[in-house]
Amino acid sequence: MFIKTTRSGKYEYLQIVSSKRVNGVTRHDVLMNLGRKDEVRNNPLLKKLVIKLSEITGLSSSNSFSDLSSAVIRNWGYVVYKVLWKSLKLDTCLENIRTTDSKAKFNLSQTTFLMVIQHLLNPMSKLKTFNHQSRYVKLPELKLQHLYRSLDILSKSKDEIEKHIFSQNYDLFNCEIDVVFYDVTTFYFESVKQNDLKDFGYSKDNKFKEVQVVMGLLIDQNGFPIGYELFPGNTFDGSTMIKALNNLKKRFGIRRVIIVADRGLNSKINLKMIKDANYGYIVASRIRKMNDKIRKEILSPEGYFEMQVNSQGKGFNNNNYINNDSKSDNNNYISNDSNSKNNNKNGKNKSPEKLLCKVMDYVNTVKDQFGIKHELDENLIITYSEKRLTKDRADRERLIEKTNKLLNRPGIINANIKRSGLKYLKSDEDELKNIKWLLDEEGIEKDELLDGYYGIQTSEKNIDIADILDSYHTLWKIEESFRIMKNTLEVRPIFHWTENRIKGHFVVCFLSFLLERKLESRLISEGITEASPDRTREALNSLEFAEVEMNNNRYYIKTKGTDLSNKILKTMHIQTLKNVLTPDEFDV
Repeated sequence: MFIKTTRSGKYEYLQIVSSKRVNGVTRHDVLMNLGRKDEVRNNPLLKKLVIKLSEITGLSSSNSFSDLSSAVIRNWGYVVYKVLWKSLKLDTCLENIRTTDSKAKFNLSQTTFLMVIQHLLNPMSKLKTFNHQSRYVKLPELKLQHLYRSLDILSKSKDEIEKHIFSQNYDLFNCEIDVVFYDVTTFYFESVKQNDLKDFGYSKDNKFKEVQVVMGLLIDQNGFPIGYELFPGNTFDGSTMIKALNNLKKRFGIRRVIIVADRGLNSKINLKMIKDANYGYIVASRIRKMNDKIRKEILSPEGYFEMQVNSQGKGFNNNNYINNDSKSDNNNYISNDSNSKNNNKNGKNKSPEKLLCKVMDYVNTVKDQFGIKHELDENLIITYSEKRLTKDRADRERLIEKTNKLLNRPGIINANIKRSGLKYLKSDEDELKNIKWLLDEEGIEKDELLDGYYGIQTSEKNIDIADILDSYHTLWKIEESFRIMKNTLEVRPIFHWTENRIKGHFVVCFLSFLLERKLESRLISEGITEASPDRTREALNSLEFAEVEMNNNRYYIKTKGTDLSNKILKTMHIQTLKNVLTPDEFDV
């Protein structure tokens, strides 16, 4: 650490700077700006700092600081997650798990916590985590083999950890959960080597040349994770739900669950399995694939009533529920809504988006593996909006454009057709049985009729329609969950190759995601809405000490945090630290 002089314009400025090498390049981090050089002599704050350092070190203010060591930057923002870690009693849970493993002669909670906060604050491999563990002030020094050994134990203990988290989040005497959101995503490896878990399959990241694993994630209405399942990379989305449901019921003993999922998980056998487990469901419907009788009823204006989307656009406000005459005129609705939309473009007359809604009785016939027919008594909820109309038209135009480009290069169609989702591409044979590819004009016209319409199937016939729509449109929370895990917590790349280590890695990521969600919830409850995962990471990484040695003693000089970091500390009831303190004084 040293004092650096910089020039700006006609003035010189003084800074306290630390020096370190990153990838062979010397980098200076500014610890403190002292101000203009000509004004430093009269700066009372600087004088107070010098006097304070003198008192701590036993030096008189006239002594020099020539024996002051170079500063080492250490993070102390991790203590925010330490508070949450202890509040969820994860340290107790992991210690109990450790005691059942005769080979675990190390602190499982400490090693797991280090890997978790590394994912939260600066994701990196386990080897780099080990090499950089000194970055966190006053965390115990751990051995590399203990990090890897922890992954093996976490892999075996996943169910026990999830049960513990569930018991901490929900009242065991009233553990009914009304709605559980379920979705599936994929995580790829920078590898082509397959095993029982890693395999090739349909990649949601468009990484078709790498092996992957499939994850099914369950979260509650607040966005808190309940549990997850890992499947081999070649597993079809729809077949994951059965195992997830069985494990959910077996581990947690939940009495009543309504599963909310998108159309990718809406298969007849899945819906039957949900009903057989005495659960309910709310799923997106494939109305464009329904028979002509149902399509005709959807297009009929009879039975529609008007609703309004709430101000956040993420659900439906039951207070705004309007049940108009069942013979609402669909054409009049479209015309009126268009006028309102044009006004909104000019920033005038902004109002909640209106929807037309119809509830239809629907019997879903399912054949089981033995060919026996079963009937599922459902409600088919149809909504219509101008916003959806615009989206459907734009989506179709993109597909038509993509199809036309391929039609101009028919030689590559055979190689692309299976994975391109080209629904408007059809084939025809001439007299010589040569295949000719054409644009499916009839299919386009048929789909156009349902532009603006959206369907939801549900087994819950006694729940208010507005609540059902609100639950389905809250499905964005699980999409956000996957985005946080992939982008912010950087579950990928996965640096492990054995099945146990891979599974242990996902337990660490699951715990990281849990702590991130818990912190965000606490902040929102205090009215702090600007704390995105990225901004929270930045704020907690700004909480640092410049650790120096003077007169054979160590001292922590606190660097300046951000406004958000101060709000986080206040929300978590973490005391304000002095600007200069000794290691013994840091005990958060």
